Amino acid sequence: MSNLTVPLPAAPRPAGLADAFFDRDAQTLAQDLLGKVIRHRVGDLWLSARIIETEAYYCEEKGSHASLGYTEKRKALFLDGGHIYMYYARGGDSLNFSAQGPGNAVLIKSAYPWVDEVSGPASLAQMLLNNPDAQGRPRPSQKLCAGQTLLCKALGLKVPVWDAKRFDHDVLLVEDTGPAPSHIIQTTRLGIPHGRDEHLMYRFVDAAYAQWCTRNPLRRGQVEGRDYVLLP
Repeated sequence: MSNLTVPLPAAPRPAGLADAFFDRDAQTLAQDLLGKVIRHRVGDLWLSARIIETEAYYCEEKGSHASLGYTEKRKALFLDGGHIYMYYARGGDSLNFSAQGPGNAVLIKSAYPWVDEVSGPASLAQMLLNNPDAQGRPRPSQKLCAGQTLLCKALGLKVPVWDAKRFDHDVLLVEDTGPAPSHIIQTTRLGIPHGRDEHLMYRFVDAAYAQWCTRNPLRRGQVEGRDYVLLP
């Protein structure tokens, strides 16, 4: 009998999108990010979530941080497409990617936990530990990343670590794992104060995951053509 052991096959290495992918119009980028998977390596685990909701922002419109002008804190918004812009919202961390043109960006509004050969059950278990509910209990996995700060908490993403950085494909990346959404819902953004271009339909939702995003655009009372449009 041989005393040789056969090593287990290594887990596939994720392949991140090139910076050039992000150097496009903010609305185009916001739509094309739907269905992509954010991966953050923590120790030996890749924590992963599928993007299901995004919001586009432009420098010239009043809803954007960039419209308030350049500051050192907002510098990532004015850098080339593919820079990471993070800030605090409601006491939590929020994740954005710069797009084409100074001051333009996409906010990753919500996501859905992703389990595959790279990110297995142990990764999901760690995400559940990262983001318990207010009573310290595990959240339902469907709601684990259902909001911009919940997403960052589940993935372990922090403002001081990643703000104004490029992607590091050994630690943080966005990957194209397969088919794009069959349908995309376009609607107004959330949390925009009155008088700051709150009417602009710059929020995009993967229709198949609408019930798990920050606010379901297909909820009762919403009217197609008035409150949202369904893109092919």
